[in-house]
Amino acid sequence: MSDTRAQQRLALQGGLKAVSSIEGKGEPKIGVEEFMSVAERFGFSEGTLAKIRQAVSEEDMGSGPFLANYYSDLPETKVQGFERIARETFGRKYAIGVTSGTAALHAAFVAAGVGPGTEVIVPAIGFFATAAAVVHSKAVPVFCDVDESLAMDPAKIESRITPRTVALAPTHVMGSVCDMESIMAVARKHNLRVIEDCAQSCGGRQKGRYVGTFGDLGCFSISAYKIVGGGEGGLIITDDERLYERAQGMVECGGLWRPDRFAPPRYPRELFCGTNYRMSELEAAIDQVQLRRMPGTVARFHKVKTSILRQLRTFREITPQKLNDPDGEIGYTLRFFPETFELGAQIVEALNAEGIGCGMRGPNGAPDWHVYHDMFPVTTKTGATEDDCPYQCPLYLQRGGNISYQRGDCPVADDLFDRCISVGLNQWYTENDCNNIAAGINKVLSAFCTEDPNATRWM
Repeated sequence: MSDTRAQQRLALQGGLKAVSSIEGKGEPKIGVEEFMSVAERFGFSEGTLAKIRQAVSEEDMGSGPFLANYYSDLPETKVQGFERIARETFGRKYAIGVTSGTAALHAAFVAAGVGPGTEVIVPAIGFFATAAAVVHSKAVPVFCDVDESLAMDPAKIESRITPRTVALAPTHVMGSVCDMESIMAVARKHNLRVIEDCAQSCGGRQKGRYVGTFGDLGCFSISAYKIVGGGEGGLIITDDERLYERAQGMVECGGLWRPDRFAPPRYPRELFCGTNYRMSELEAAIDQVQLRRMPGTVARFHKVKTSILRQLRTFREITPQKLNDPDGEIGYTLRFFPETFELGAQIVEALNAEGIGCGMRGPNGAPDWHVYHDMFPVTTKTGATEDDCPYQCPLYLQRGGNISYQRGDCPVADDLFDRCISVGLNQWYTENDCNNIAAGINKVLSAFCTEDPNATRWM
């Protein structure tokens, strides 16, 4: 047989392969320069960066790392490791790493059945993302007033429930914890789902139980702005398999998480059009370390706050923030309410002069999306398009929905948010630091207030 005929014969028929080797060889898609870009973000000096570059340049990186959660040759990706640590830490069956706390809330609301024509009760104090995620889910947020813990007041929930209510979203604000046992009692009485927003209190507990494990789903912001996290990330935890699968459907573009990702639905409503909230490998690499550190971080903050509170005297004109569980507080902020704004201004000025950083919003504070009446994207009821969905959604209107928002809807929140004095705390304070801060607070309050052993105690 001629060489030409042999070359034309199919390899399947014993002929020569058309491609027996590849000559072209390039650089890895993700290689040394990308690694150095990450190293630079850590703030290393030029000398250290040069040493790092020399070390990594000596490695044969092959095709480079694959920094997505799927199709990895690793026994466990960083995202999978983060989710495993979350399951182990919180004692939940299921955990999903996502791109942000807002993404976690959105996916959780959709999983819980929040949608057009429905309402979700949210707290009057807490970051705007909670209410915004309700709107993203095509539902309407209804604000519930708070008590002196600054968290949702369980006694005021029932007055906000309507035939359209499908869920509650209590928020554990600024290192404190909600009264989850009371909130859950109301929810179960009315057959409502509970989505816990733990963005500001990861690691908080009530009666020894982690926040995020009381409700049907727990949502966390694992980010640089919180005590746990390095960049922008989030987490969803649950014990309910169906809720997990529905949340994964929202996070994973509909159904890509399934064992047979492109298969037809296995049960009604398993598949729907989700989005992409998948956590990246780089974010997970940082956050799995951060989550492991969480118990120690929380313990240090709690020790600092407790040490200070135990030394504070009680004063007639001062009401300390209510602690729903003093043993479960994280404690990165100490808060109290002066009797008047005038008194508060004097106290703030004096504490700052003593070297104790603090602040009070006051009666003329700038708008703040941590209090309901300033959450303008919600309170103006303006949708992304002219149909103003979900506020003017026919399904909502047909079910009797007619929400309105104005300052005065939640009078306790109106008062306490403006009148609260906040003292920031640091987990690394020494015993001497705590003693000095406590002495300084006592010194200032004694100068402006009336000491009274029968006044409200700090803890």
